[in-house]
Parts: sequence; structure tokens; C-alpha cells
Amino acid sequence: MTTIRIREARGGDAQAIRDIYAASVETETASWETVPPDVTEMNRRIGRITGGGYPFLVAEEEGTGPIRGFAYAGPFRDRAAYAWSVEDSIYVAEGMRGRGVGSALLSALIERCEALGYRQMLAVLGDSGGGSRALHARHGFKEAGRLPDFGWKHGAWRELLLMQRPLGGGGSAPPDPS
Repeated sequence: MTTIRIREARGGDAQAIRDIYAASVETETASWETVPPDVTEMNRRIGRITGGGYPFLVAEEEGTGPIRGFAYAGPFRDRAAYAWSVEDSIYVAEGMRGRGVGSALLSALIERCEALGYRQMLAVLGDSGGGSRALHARHGFKEAGRLPDFGWKHGAWRELLLMQRPLGGGGSAPPDPS
């Protein structure tokens, strides 16, 4: 396998990130968007995540530099009680799946979120998750719920799978507000 390097996303990454995401939107059920965003919108999304202090990571091949996947954590919901919880998103370029890219991204994302003091991470997986379900399970996520027939995409009702993983001390003690 090619050596993969994980780094923070930069402004010039938006086109590659958009291309990976667009392929998923158009042909898969990981994202429930039905029309891929353009590069301007993807730049806005990256800025919103990083501007909020959340990590947005890319995986690139060391030496050659093509981006092979991306992952980010963002707010679960916009309410004060959820401030210590994040929702993750991971997308890996077709042809690079099963090569450790997703695992490297998720490991780095978990590490960064723990360093930022977050206590829970939620994965919201479309259509029961497939490979993403297995990836998250390998990294300590447990099934937290299923929402059958929750979204309509590609001509069928799709199930939503929720998986949860504690970060740092999880729910064993109050969060550290510092």
C-alpha cells in the first residue's frame, strides 16, 4: 500500500474533496444529498467546520499528493447540551477503499476530537452503513439505533444507522469546560 499522510484540509483542497464527495452523492447512499455541491459551496462548508474549531482532515498519498479521502467532525446539533458531542463524516475515493485510508482518517479524527475535549462521537450512516459500519465498529463505535425508511434516495426508502463512541472520559464525568 502507498503511504498515506493525514493533514488538515487547506483551501486548495476543495476541488478534490468535492470530487470525492460528488461521486458518493451521485451513486451511493452514504450521503443523502441528491445533487453534489459545487466547489464554492464545498469551500464554504470547509470554512464553516474549521471556523467553528472542528477538525477537517484529508488523506493524501505521501510523495505524490493526490487526496484519497477526507473526514471531519462537526456539531451534532445546535443546542448547548450537545456542546461536547460531535458527528463525524468520512469519504474515501473509489478505488482506495479497503486500503486503510478510512481507518487512518478515523483514527486521526478521534485523536483530534479527544484532544479538543469532546466526549462523544456519533456516526450517522445511510442505508445501514455497509463498509462504513465495519470501519466504525473497528474503531470502537457501537450501534445506538436504527431509523428504518427514514430517507428516500435512488428510488428506495433508506435506513439510517446511528453508531456512537465515547471520547476521552466519555460519560464517566462532567466535561472539562476549560
